[in-house]
Amino acid sequence: MPHIHLPEGIPGIASAFAYRPETAKPMRELAHVLLFEAGSADGLTSGERELIATYVSSRNDCYFCQTSHGAAAAHHLDGDEALVLEVKRDFLTAPISAKLKALLAIAGAVQKGGKQVTLEHIAEARRHGAGDLEIHDAVLIAAAFCMYNRYVDGLATWQPQDAAMYLKMGEHLSTSGYAR
Repeated sequence: MPHIHLPEGIPGIASAFAYRPETAKPMRELAHVLLFEAGSADGLTSGERELIATYVSSRNDCYFCQTSHGAAAAHHLDGDEALVLEVKRDFLTAPISAKLKALLAIAGAVQKGGKQVTLEHIAEARRHGAGDLEIHDAVLIAAAFCMYNRYVDGLATWQPQDAAMYLKMGEHLSTSGYAR
């Protein structure tokens, strides 16, 4: 049961957004830019960005965010739900690029605290071909999802356990984005 009176029947962050639309707008726009809009030619794919959001959300134990963004990531990755689970379980052994592994290490450090990101993290990401935009976006996605996760869980939003609902939500997010 939510800690405050949120609209009933609306899951996760959407209920908090419905409660306060004026704060929802910039939060949706940020998610849209970070996860959906095409970056530069050397930027991360939407699937990779969704994997970062999913990984950080799993480390924060936010069921709604890790499940909905995991479904979006899987949709971007041709339905590869197993890959999403592998990244959440142990990204170092997952069949993803060394560059994405280095960026996930940065995201994991941000999840613990911004000052946990070291020069070694950055050097490792650069060694595997990450540019400034990719490093920037990995840090900002991780920081933003710490906020989104705490928003969802801090209000004790309703988080249904219906896997089919999350698959449908993931498809919608991966095809339509976040700005409404």
